[in-house]
Amino acid sequence: MNRTNWVTTAPVLGAFILAALGGCASKADPAAEAPPPAQVEHVGNVLIIQVDNPQLFPLATVVEHESAPELNATGAVSPDISRTVPVISLASGRVVEVDARLGDTVKKGQLLLRVQSADIASAYSDYRKAVADEVLAHTQLDRATDLYGHGAISQNDFQVAQDAEAKAKVDVETSAEHLRVLGSPDLDHPQAVIDIRAPISGVITDQQVTNAAGVQGLSSPNPFTISDLSRVWILCDVYENDLPQIHIGEYADIRLNAYPDRVLKARIDNIGPILDPSIRTAKVRLEVPNPGLMDIGMFVTATFHGAKKVARAAVPASAILHLHDRDWVYLPAGEKKFQQQEVVAGSMLPNNMQEVVSGLKPGQQVVGNALELQNTVEQ
Repeated sequence: MNRTNWVTTAPVLGAFILAALGGCASKADPAAEAPPPAQVEHVGNVLIIQVDNPQLFPLATVVEHESAPELNATGAVSPDISRTVPVISLASGRVVEVDARLGDTVKKGQLLLRVQSADIASAYSDYRKAVADEVLAHTQLDRATDLYGHGAISQNDFQVAQDAEAKAKVDVETSAEHLRVLGSPDLDHPQAVIDIRAPISGVITDQQVTNAAGVQGLSSPNPFTISDLSRVWILCDVYENDLPQIHIGEYADIRLNAYPDRVLKARIDNIGPILDPSIRTAKVRLEVPNPGLMDIGMFVTATFHGAKKVARAAVPASAILHLHDRDWVYLPAGEKKFQQQEVVAGSMLPNNMQEVVSGLKPGQQVVGNALELQNTVEQ
């Protein structure tokens, strides 16, 4: 292209470019029509949010609420030791039959196991000897009585015969009781196999015997342990600083992890006098009737209520924002600004209200819907 043509074309090309730019500028820009995002100002540890339309975030007034202080502690269900009875076998021998197992519910007098023991034979031999000695002593006493009546023996010999007959009776009673204790109530026909029965009704919470195992009387572990679970214990760990809030005789709310909707009442029965030196907690024992849902070892949450009520703040539940394992609210901080405030939220209250343990005072104002304001900040 020669110089003359370039000079002629340049104004036309410039006009075309200006027209194109003007056409693009005339089109609507969606970003230009959207409201400006909220501005966030960080002042130290305080988060200030600035918005253009604060009327979109109505405020709610913090009200006063009276409630007793609460303390939550974790624990586990344990059997009541006073309702736990070991099943023992005084006779030594070999187990020939086991009729119950760990976890079974048994009735008082129910057969649990049978033991074949040689102790019965030895005890029966002692019993028979004692009976024979008692018969002889009785015969000698009759003879001594007759002779003493005729003056043939002295009073001392007569008293010796009386003493021998009395001691023979004691030996018979002792040997007979030994047979009964070993588990043979029939003194005339003792059995070599002894039946071991449940001493109480309850649940077998421990088993230390199997079929064909050996038992060594009191020197061996108890074959079974039976616990009456109609009432159970709950053992909780309470930190040293929280112990002043707990008093013997008061009641606590119990919630089972397996049944969170069920609330049971448990009485504080004992506060352990010894602290765990590693975690600085004391064992707190509660007693509670078992409605049939509580199994040994279940985890529970115990809520202890203070006796004196205290005044606390309360706000709509929507005013509290749970973020990063903390609870927050938004307070008005001047024109078109809100300040983020950390609080400690408490329990839920009627009418969709929530308790605030610390961080707010009655009469203050907060944003009624903290989540909506937070979403605006993140856009």
